[in-house]
This record gives sequence, structure tokens and C-alpha cells, in this order.
Amino acid sequence: MSRTASDLKTIVKEIADEMAERTDRGEVANYIPELANVHNKRFGLVVIDGAGNVAAAGDSEMPFSIQSISKVLP
Repeated sequence: MSRTASDLKTIVKEIADEMAERTDRGEVANYIPELANVHNKRFGLVVIDGAGNVAAAGDSEMPFSIQSISKVLP
């Protein structure tokens, strides 16, 4: 099944919308100074597929320290 850029944007938006509704976020990592000042309701998601299509949602335009959360998937 082939996904289109539009499908990707829809899926990423659905994930961000679902995450915005969650209440089980836990605490920020206060032992890391860059993360200690981040509100735990912030959530941004950007996905770039193999064709270079970009889908972004949530707080993806807000700069923040990503520490070890950036992942490249095969």
C-alpha cells in the first residue's frame, strides 16, 4: 500500500492531536538544564519520508533541545 504526502500529513496531525489530549505526560528531566525549562505539554512531530515529503504538526516550530529523542528509522 502506497502512502501519499497528503496521507503522511494527515497521520502526523492525528498523532499530534492525540498527544495534545493526553494527561499522562509525567515530569520533565530536571537534571538536564535545557529540558528543565520545557513545559511538559509541548509536543512537536516532524516526519520526512524517503521521497523528501515533510509532515509537521504540534509544536514542531518551537525550538527545543532534543537530547537523545531524534531517531532515524530505516
